[in-house]
Amino acid sequence: MSFTIFPAIDLRDGQVVRLQLGDPERQTIFDRDPRAVAERWVAAGENWLHVVNLDGAFDEAGHANWKALPTITKCGAQVQFGGGMRAMVDIEQAFECGVQRVVLGTTAVEQPDLVEQCVQRYGPQRVAVGIDARDGFVRTRGWQSDSTLSPETLALQMKGLGVQTVIYTDISRDGVLQGVNMEATSALARATGLQVVASGGVAGAEDVRRAAEGQQDGVCGLIIGRAIYDGHIHLQEALQIARQFPAGGQAC
Repeated sequence: MSFTIFPAIDLRDGQVVRLQLGDPERQTIFDRDPRAVAERWVAAGENWLHVVNLDGAFDEAGHANWKALPTITKCGAQVQFGGGMRAMVDIEQAFECGVQRVVLGTTAVEQPDLVEQCVQRYGPQRVAVGIDARDGFVRTRGWQSDSTLSPETLALQMKGLGVQTVIYTDISRDGVLQGVNMEATSALARATGLQVVASGGVAGAEDVRRAAEGQQDGVCGLIIGRAIYDGHIHLQEALQIARQFPAGGQAC
């Protein structure tokens, strides 16, 4: 199966949380033990986890999140990790903690040279770029800052630096169970030829089906957060749905 389901583990002060629309003031704590959450998703049959250091994304230290990271990477799944990595020393630390792939967001906009260095040093399979957008423009620094870049423009710039995989999040749908913006996600994949992971707004089984059908356009995976924590869909069900669709492209 080339289509990958990524359960999200968003960390804030060492706790597993979800934010509505990326707003730190609209936070729900789901668990105080990140390792236990990771073990739960691995036991359900998951091979990948999507872990975010929200404190880092908001330009905070995030010490408790960094402390939790090695306990998560030892749970038996591959981990892609993002949030606040804006220097090579941060990226090195993530890999030392056992991360399989880093996700660079703000860095892609503000320091594209660092993205290029990272791709050259670690290879494109270990580096993804997070493209978070609202109203057609990329936002940075924990979604708190505007940019003048469209998702397609940034994605093509990153492709030119050797990036092969991007994670596209429609901020207006994140954490509110309103459905994934598959139209924009698939359009980005078609326009750029990149592997695109869909993110933001998963409400249930239908979103998983629509995302898996997007393989024909270059969509290679789906990040699921609140929907599995609130019980709108069980992770095993999401994995079963994904397996029903023939592999349509390369693995994420």
